[in-house]
Amino acid sequence: MQPYRSTSGKKFGATGIEIGEDRIIIEFDGPRYLYTYASCGQTHVETMKRLARASQGLSTYVTQNRPQYERKW
Repeated sequence: MQPYRSTSGKKFGATGIEIGEDRIIIEFDGPRYLYTYASCGQTHVETMKRLARASQGLSTYVTQNRPQYERKW
């Protein structure tokens, strides 16, 4: 898990990410969520990966689109 910080400097929302070929794990101030192609579709996962790499808009995207996660822990 690598730390995530939005370029906007906001101190809430996603705090860590881990990107895989067909998945992304996002940590939100404690809980981690696994999003996969199977759980929410390739389009959502690839969009979240792109936003995570750009450090911009990831938390907003998840909040607005509510992609289905496969697992929460």
